[in-house]
Amino acid sequence: MTLPQMVILPEMPSLSKLYVNAAAQAARRRLLGAHDTATLPAEGHEVRGVKVDVENLTAYQHLIGETASDVLPAGFIHALAFPLAMSVLNRDDFPLPLLGMIHLRNRIEQRSPLVFTDLLDATARVENLRGHRAGTQVDVVAEVGPAGTGHVHWRGVSTYLAKGVFLPGIDKASPGEPKTDFTAPDPTALWHLGVDTGRAYAAVSGDFNPIHLSVLSAKALGMRRSIAHGMYLASRALADVGPARGDSFAWEVDFEAPVFLPCRVALEISTEQGGSGAWKRSTFVAWNPRSGRRHFKGTVEALQEAHGLPVT
Repeated sequence: MTLPQMVILPEMPSLSKLYVNAAAQAARRRLLGAHDTATLPAEGHEVRGVKVDVENLTAYQHLIGETASDVLPAGFIHALAFPLAMSVLNRDDFPLPLLGMIHLRNRIEQRSPLVFTDLLDATARVENLRGHRAGTQVDVVAEVGPAGTGHVHWRGVSTYLAKGVFLPGIDKASPGEPKTDFTAPDPTALWHLGVDTGRAYAAVSGDFNPIHLSVLSAKALGMRRSIAHGMYLASRALADVGPARGDSFAWEVDFEAPVFLPCRVALEISTEQGGSGAWKRSTFVAWNPRSGRRHFKGTVEALQEAHGLPVT
């Protein structure tokens, strides 16, 4: 696959400005009509020499439940690169509307640790535009590494769905395998999430999407209540897996049902050991303890063992 050319931005984009622009773009599309092509932008975006804010890192670690450390948590790097990824989705030549996109899944490869003193280079691009039974989906690929080295220490692929948007030339995906019935296991943890959970995560991630902030702002966008950020939930599950995951791992999560705030979330984590007794793989699943409905599931797996990928 040929990688797109990179547009070098002077600094990380402002998420608040991106959301304002996305709202204006949505209004223009309503007036002028949607894109009539299924072509992704030929360019990605890049920011060089990004510096980590130590106070923000500390606040993130405290909120998520990560142990205080100089090493950047994988979820923190996702949040760091998130504005850059959103800036690509906000381009005028991106064929899908940014507002209202649904986060379906995430796969992150933490190939080698990064620390808060590192200056970082980050890139983001979009690829793999394809059909979905409910609309059109696309992958957003972000990569982060030490500035000036060309090495990728962290790579994230986020899959988003533009529900109800069907582009010409892209067929609907087949329904696929039916979902299996979920029977809740015995939980290993029970989270109590307050109504302010979305605002607290927004303060450390910069993601002030209105659907996460309050009942009023969420209702304005068609939600019955505010919902927790998917990456807050996934990152908290990763923190609960604990330091046994080591420095190099693959972290995957599939989101199924939103977590409406306030609420309780039950979580179960199970761990497999390798032949030598070393940690190999953990699985996690979270659900609503009242309804039994599954919110998300995922795995954390030793990267080199499982995938044979080089660590740079």
